[in-house]
Amino acid sequence: MSYESVDEGVRALLQTVHTAFERTFSAQPELIVVSPGRVNLIGEHTDYNDGFVLPAAIDRHVVIGLRPRNDRQVQVHAADFGDTATFSLDHLVRTQHQSWANYVKGVAWALMGDGFGLNGFDAALASDVPVASGLSSSAALEVGFACAFQTLSGFELDGVRRALLCQKAENLFVGMNCGIMDQYIVSLGKAGHALLIDCRSLGYELAPLPAGVSLVICNTRKKRGLVDSEYNTRRAECERGAEVLGVKALRDVTPEQLEARQGELDPVTYRRCRHVVTENNRTLQAVEAMRGGDLARLGELMNASHISLRDDYQVSCFELDMMVEAAWKQPGVYGARMTGAGFGGCAIALVDNEQAEPFAAQVAALYKQNTGLDGEIYICRADDGVHVLA
Repeated sequence: MSYESVDEGVRALLQTVHTAFERTFSAQPELIVVSPGRVNLIGEHTDYNDGFVLPAAIDRHVVIGLRPRNDRQVQVHAADFGDTATFSLDHLVRTQHQSWANYVKGVAWALMGDGFGLNGFDAALASDVPVASGLSSSAALEVGFACAFQTLSGFELDGVRRALLCQKAENLFVGMNCGIMDQYIVSLGKAGHALLIDCRSLGYELAPLPAGVSLVICNTRKKRGLVDSEYNTRRAECERGAEVLGVKALRDVTPEQLEARQGELDPVTYRRCRHVVTENNRTLQAVEAMRGGDLARLGELMNASHISLRDDYQVSCFELDMMVEAAWKQPGVYGARMTGAGFGGCAIALVDNEQAEPFAAQVAALYKQNTGLDGEIYICRADDGVHVLA
């Protein structure tokens, strides 16, 4: 197969996949699926409040090589782990070992539960989406295999339905209570664009990223702690605020209404509500800034988002703050903020293309100086959602 049109990162993964497939199955794959990771530009902790999020697919990918089978068996070799999982489509059971394979099984379970007939296949996969960094390696895997199943089994599946079924797989089969954002952007993303998602209606619209900037992802490499317990606490605080304010969700509250009724809320609940209400506004304003090509305004909104997450929602941490503050000090940066659930993981910075390489080097050095940790910096662009390589 010839892949001259693909970028260098995908080409390297393709080579790994072809080699792994040959070694595992003594053949070459007949189909290649490319599925991206994602980063959320702005709109954090708004999803479970019926609010707005603004993610972009990035040029870090899961690449899957496949060959159809004539039976109901699925064999998947994960080159990064040196591990092969084998299971029957007639006997889908979640296992503790080979936990990565539960995402593939879950997708098959969700598709068949929705009435789709599936055929088995042999597959090999490789990825350069960092695991456990908040860049949605799991959604890339799920949506990639959903695309593989639909292509090899010969049925139509639009991007929205595919995303919803992958979310169902992660929620009910894998057992991870994620929202819809990750699967939506991996399924529906478009190069050069972010995707505004209304988490209440599940409506979406593309928003063009202004030309001349890179999405620079700054991985603290701090394992995310406290996320589960603090997530549940924050969610309960938001629900309490919505109940006091007499609305279905904080999505329905304006900043003016919240200020007028501040006295009805205890100080902590008020700060949690203030983050969500203002973050929804910032997200919608960010889309307008993108459409107007106003990078300065987009950066201001990202900076304000981090401050709100740090002070009002209190889901940042020392390492994230050091990474973001290092980014704020560099030439060519428009804005930076933590991204994801918090307490570790990554920050996202919007950086002038010509300054991206020195930005990455300086931020890494300053972060190491301030924390003693070796961060990782990925210079990315907004890429297409899941697709089959011709």
